[in-house]
Amino acid sequence: MAAPRAVLLLSGKRKSGKDFVAEELRGRLGPDVCTVLRLSGPLKEQYAKEHGLDFQRLLDASAYKETFRQDMIRWGEEKRRADPGFFCRAAVEGAAQPVWVVSDTRRLSDVEWFRDVYGDVVQTVRVVATEETRKRRNWVFVAGVDDAESECGLDQGVTFDWVITNDGDELSLDQQLETLLQALRSCL
Repeated sequence: MAAPRAVLLLSGKRKSGKDFVAEELRGRLGPDVCTVLRLSGPLKEQYAKEHGLDFQRLLDASAYKETFRQDMIRWGEEKRRADPGFFCRAAVEGAAQPVWVVSDTRRLSDVEWFRDVYGDVVQTVRVVATEETRKRRNWVFVAGVDDAESECGLDQGVTFDWVITNDGDELSLDQQLETLLQALRSCL
C-alpha cells in the first residue's frame, strides 16, 4: 500500500454536507486519484456482526439506523477507549489512491491518530452549514446524539486547515472546493 500524498479529515455537524463535499472532491479529482473513507463503515460493520443486525441498513439514512444510533455510539466509544486507532486502521485498509478523504472524522483521537501515522500530509477540513440549512435537510436535534462527543468532539481543540461553508450556494461552494483542489493538486 502506497502512502497517501494528502489525507483530508472532514468533520462537521449532522446534515452539514460532509458526504456531499467528500463525493464532490472525489468526483473532481477522479476515483483513480481520490478515495472516500468512512470511519463509521468499520464501526457499523463490527456493531452489526456483534449484535446480529443488517449492516447495509445501518449504512443508509434510515429510521433503522436511528433506532440503534445511541447504542452504536456508546459501543464505539468503548472500542475507542480500548484502542483509539481501531476504526481508523480498519478504514484505511486497502486504500491505494494518493488522496484520501475521510468523510466522517468526529473525535480528537481520530485526528491525532491520522497525524501520528501520516504526519504532514494530513489536513483538517470543517464543513459548516447554518442550523436553518441543516433543518431544511431534515436535521432535528436529538438529545444524546447532537450533544454527544460523536457530534461535538471537534467543536474545540482543532485549528482547521480549511473551513467549507455548505449552505446551498452552489457558486460559493464551487469556489471553495476549487481553492482546496488547487492546493491538493500541488501535493500530487
